[in-house]
Amino acid sequence: MDLSQFTQAFFVEAVELLGEMEHLLLELDVAAPDAEQLNAIFRAAHSIKGGAATFGFVALTDTTHLLETLLDRARHGQLQLSLPMVDAFLETKDALQEQLTAYQAGNEPEPEMVAHICAVLQQLALEHGNGETPAAAQAAVAAAPAPAPVAAAPVQEASQEDAVLNVAFSGLSDSETGLLADELANLGQVLSSTPGKGTLQVRLRTACSSDDIVAVCCFLIDESQIRIESEAQAPVRAEAAQPAEAASAADAARAKASAAPSGGAASTSAASASKESSSIRVDVEKVDQLINLVGELVITQSMLTQAATRLDPVAYERFLSGLGHLERNARDLQESVMSIRMMPMDYVFSRFPRVIRDVSAKLGKQVRLDTFGKETELDKGLIERIVDPLTHLVRNSLDHGIETPGQRTAKGKDATGQLLLSAQHHGGNIVIEVSDDGAGLNRDKILAKAMQQGLAVSDTMPDEEVWQLIFAPGFSTAEQVTDISGRGVGMDVVKRNIQEMGGHVEIISRQGQGTTTRIVLPLTLAILNGMSVKVGDEAYILPLSYVIESLQPSAEHLHSITGEGRVIKVRGEYLPLIELHRVFDVSGALDDATRGIVVIVQAESGRFALLVDELLGQHQVVVKNLETNYRKVPGISAATILGDGSVAFIIDVGAMPRIRRAQAASALALADAARTDAVAA
Repeated sequence: MDLSQFTQAFFVEAVELLGEMEHLLLELDVAAPDAEQLNAIFRAAHSIKGGAATFGFVALTDTTHLLETLLDRARHGQLQLSLPMVDAFLETKDALQEQLTAYQAGNEPEPEMVAHICAVLQQLALEHGNGETPAAAQAAVAAAPAPAPVAAAPVQEASQEDAVLNVAFSGLSDSETGLLADELANLGQVLSSTPGKGTLQVRLRTACSSDDIVAVCCFLIDESQIRIESEAQAPVRAEAAQPAEAASAADAARAKASAAPSGGAASTSAASASKESSSIRVDVEKVDQLINLVGELVITQSMLTQAATRLDPVAYERFLSGLGHLERNARDLQESVMSIRMMPMDYVFSRFPRVIRDVSAKLGKQVRLDTFGKETELDKGLIERIVDPLTHLVRNSLDHGIETPGQRTAKGKDATGQLLLSAQHHGGNIVIEVSDDGAGLNRDKILAKAMQQGLAVSDTMPDEEVWQLIFAPGFSTAEQVTDISGRGVGMDVVKRNIQEMGGHVEIISRQGQGTTTRIVLPLTLAILNGMSVKVGDEAYILPLSYVIESLQPSAEHLHSITGEGRVIKVRGEYLPLIELHRVFDVSGALDDATRGIVVIVQAESGRFALLVDELLGQHQVVVKNLETNYRKVPGISAATILGDGSVAFIIDVGAMPRIRRAQAASALALADAARTDAVAA
């Protein structure tokens, strides 16, 4: 029977279960472990094992079986937890993640990795099981062969604590009926099985709880299709024989008698299952296609609306009223479809307790993680790309920011440092902050290092510009290189990645009190709040998140600087003036700045002014990738289709200063060449 149609669902749910397992292990109080947490960790391992056995993933089944056995003993008080043991469980979680990745790619996991993690778990079982000394346990593990597949486990007698359950399934396909019958045989002894049209009734003798059965079967069907009732416990008799495929899970089940979770954990599991049953999994490509089609619909609606402006509002009252309804519905539809791609920041923040635990332990520091705004939503495409930059910023704060307990105590601080991850919406953007209460940035040290590397700096630079120096390629003030940081690689990549997502990075720091790194990103890359401007006969879109203000300059505010071009004085500050008609070589544009409009924008490199002919208005635009449909154009980040059907380019505001410098350098080179020719003549 072909199981490939179900494997993707297994991989997705297994990854979620591993994430939940890691989260619970990090929260676990080793001295007084919570029973519900232990039950939940056990259920996650058990569910993964059940699915892995169903799909024939032997290494994954073996590893989770060993982990499950240890967790089962821990939750029944037969094994005393310790920090090294939790470390081993976390290492196992990482190994299971690697195994899943290998299976998902159609490969077998590395045998050495599987053997290593199984040996670690076997050693834990020996050391904490039969009263053996660590040395004896080590010898036993060294002599033990590689763990055999769980399916080869010997048949054992049923336990007196096994229960008889009536398991009923509904709404099944023929293939699901067969798969579920096989799966239940892996969970215990099938006493009777009655298939029907779309249904299956099974009497099952098992030590598994109802929640365990539901968790395993939900890899194949929805929780709402399962009904489980318990019979009064019947006398147990040993069977003469069992199917070979049933022996493995029966053995595993009998090894964990009284496995039913506490009432609180059961209710939590039920609530989780109920929430899961109310959602569906959809391929991201299908969502992107839907978003693209809705974008086309909005563009078409805009074209109709613009064309309708020439109609007589009295004669076409009903038509224009219907067009207004269409516009509102199209916008609502667009917002609803866009919300499908939105994910909570908890998807990102939940990764960092493990990072902080591992890195702070390696550095000998005590760090408490606090989070704010986990429910704040961001586009899926951006949320996946923000993980690496945030990870680097967190590791940087742990290594360079937060001091050791001794240093903090000497400064009058709490020995445990604080790291805060926060996210909140601000207009059409999301603001993500990484804050620590550590030593802060050292201005003098940064300036000295910058001078040493030949960067253009001065002692009078404002702090905001000094902090931006740490984003220079190869820049590092670390006194020694470690495996965490110090090579000067990373912060420049962080800034570049953020800029590629249409955002920017800000740093606020006070020496001795801490540092905050602020990332400002658009909520999505599919829709843009923009200001349309006219240059000659061309229309361009300025992303509204960059725009500060617009004004019409007077002659006394305009000045020229040799080799730099023109600048404009705005409230005592001289800003570079970039003429868009020169950047894009647009003919017919206004050359007299006093007749045009200057738009003041804020980019990563600072503030500057853009000269345009006129402002056309503000509106949302559907972003079209220019490279996919044409090619990359310097100074242009994307394109959109306006209401009249014409194409407008979206300006890459951050690239404008670079283009201006390049054009200025080219003009100087031409002037020098002309002078050289004149002298030669």
